[in-house]
Amino acid sequence: MSREEDKARFEDVVMPHLTDAFTLARWISGNRTDAEDILQEACLRAYRGISGFAGGSPRAWVLTVVRNTAYTWLMKHRSPMLVSIEDLSATESAEIELTDGGADATGLTPEAELIAKADAEQLKCAIAAVPLAFRETLVLRDVQGLNYREIADITGVPIGTVMSRLARARRHLFMAIGAKQQ
Repeated sequence: MSREEDKARFEDVVMPHLTDAFTLARWISGNRTDAEDILQEACLRAYRGISGFAGGSPRAWVLTVVRNTAYTWLMKHRSPMLVSIEDLSATESAEIELTDGGADATGLTPEAELIAKADAEQLKCAIAAVPLAFRETLVLRDVQGLNYREIADITGVPIGTVMSRLARARRHLFMAIGAKQQ
């Protein structure tokens, strides 16, 4: 393939999935800065390997590249004992600023909006506390909306393992949320 063909294929295959790729990198790494570095490295890898994309689901292929890049990056840049969780409310703040001058686009009362934000923050913290292999599956299924086959392809495990990890992730999540509410 020529350089121009690679560039066009990269734009068709990778570019539409950058938001999902960043979301996955952020959930795996635990913070925005590392996720940006991971995504940049993943894009370089994807560009170098775009000629090897044999069809199928472009989204699954891109997320596989991001996942593999994230684990390689984390092994290289972090001690295995280091766990970093960034304040995820910055994303919410950015989303609110994009609405009508910060006004609530949902029509919620200020009290209801505050409760919803607190619930969302509690959920984000609970997801961040789920062990990584389970969290990855949970994010791919419940946040990214991938089916079991796509998750199995991305993570390189059988569908039964995907289902088991998802069940365990949800159990961790429900236990964490239930413990905080008591």
